[in-house]
Amino acid sequence: MMNHRDTESTEIGRDPLSERVIGAAIEVHRALGPGLLESAYVACLRHELSLCGLRHRAEVAVPLKYKGIDVECGYRLDLLVENELVVEVKSVEALLPIHEAQLLTYMRLLSVGTGLLLNFRVPVLKAGIRRFKL
Repeated sequence: MMNHRDTESTEIGRDPLSERVIGAAIEVHRALGPGLLESAYVACLRHELSLCGLRHRAEVAVPLKYKGIDVECGYRLDLLVENELVVEVKSVEALLPIHEAQLLTYMRLLSVGTGLLLNFRVPVLKAGIRRFKL
């Protein structure tokens, strides 16, 4: 099975948008630390993204089509930045494969090639960042 994770290699390369969002997330984590609810981190990250001049939308509906019909499932991703980057925010003990699958599914359904999975419940945010490319 193909691994979609960007593991800090130059094979996939860094993209400036992801770097800016990661910088904003680090700023939020430095100010708040670990231990809050996901909703608090999303709200503060939204503010930080605005301060950085990045357009974003929160709680974006993810459409699901099945054999020609629209299926109302209520899937919503945390943030869509510049219509180019899916960001899922977590505040969990450890990131699990299901979290990665969720992000990859949102990316595929929205045809967005890059995603970030950010877990704020870590002492240093760098340990909670996962970047994905389709």
